[in-house]
Amino acid sequence: MSDGKSGLQLRSLLKKNGELEISLVNVPTPEPGPDEVVVRVEATPINPSDLGLLIGPADMSAAKVSGSKELPVVTARVPEAALPGLAARLDESMPVGNEGAGVVIRTGSSDAAKALMGRTVAMIGGAMYAQYRTLRVNECLPLPDGTTPAEGASCFVNPLTALGMTETMRREGHKALVHTAAASNLGQMLNKICLKDGIGLVNIVRNKEQTDILHEIGAKHIVDSSAPDFMDKLTGALVETGATIAFDAIGGGKLAGQILVAMEAAINKTAKAYSRYGSNVHKQVYVYGSLDTRSIELPRGFGMAWGVGGWLLFPFLMKIGPEAGNKLRQRVVAELKTTFASHYTKVVSLQETLQLDNIAVYNKRATGEKFLINPNKG
Repeated sequence: MSDGKSGLQLRSLLKKNGELEISLVNVPTPEPGPDEVVVRVEATPINPSDLGLLIGPADMSAAKVSGSKELPVVTARVPEAALPGLAARLDESMPVGNEGAGVVIRTGSSDAAKALMGRTVAMIGGAMYAQYRTLRVNECLPLPDGTTPAEGASCFVNPLTALGMTETMRREGHKALVHTAAASNLGQMLNKICLKDGIGLVNIVRNKEQTDILHEIGAKHIVDSSAPDFMDKLTGALVETGATIAFDAIGGGKLAGQILVAMEAAINKTAKAYSRYGSNVHKQVYVYGSLDTRSIELPRGFGMAWGVGGWLLFPFLMKIGPEAGNKLRQRVVAELKTTFASHYTKVVSLQETLQLDNIAVYNKRATGEKFLINPNKG
């Protein structure tokens, strides 16, 4: 096994001419400072947020592979119209991967760093699609004994996002919530949280297979957006739960507007007086994903007390502060193998990550097809 002094790292480079180049490069591993550690990365998930940097708007249907088996290079074209919005990353080779887990193999001189020697830790801090990472101690989360890197690889982004949704709901004065693309790994975690904490949750899915996934874990309110009676079923679920806040992973098209319309209809079923301005109950949709990249369509059938905005995990964690954030992290660790367990369809090496048949699968971002990279896979 390598001594960890250097290792492979996956890079994404978007050139000014619109060519995307994804490659593996050998990079030196920085020596740890006093309060830092070196981790051998053994598991790192491919999340939708990672794909935004890894591939972005590139047309992968015409992608090509060159280079060698050990150091493949994938190239594809990005539409010219998309380049102005990507100006800040042009001609800059960028490392990829938000989170991961592995084993600490070297440490700095501080007591906190030394205490992590040999421990399996989860990590946040970017550039995780690499064989080795040098990180600050506070970017590492020690995992309980007996926890594998694969079990801890996704313990930041999805778990903290799900907990962040329920925490936002409470802080903004709502009592129940709506979630779209609800059968995803994140959606399943959110269901388990809400069932455990007694929170009403309306799950919006897109087909029967996703409905079945949620039924199996005990979800109570599931509505299929492809069904002809979708709006009636959604309104009924909102009446039952009283949900007035939604978190939307789809992002584009009509769904956000449909949710607001259904919320207003549910509220008006118990209204005691008519107002031409609509109800005075605030209805909120937070967009946190972009599975649909079209514009958001709002039909304005939901009165004047409403809002649509963006929601991201890391700004939320900064807003609530380190003490509240640490409480959320400790809950994740305590329930890592139950509430926050992640499931993967395939484990790939860095080289296999750049195989076109694998890219075609994980770039679909389909429910139930989540990939895990093991950068040190033999």
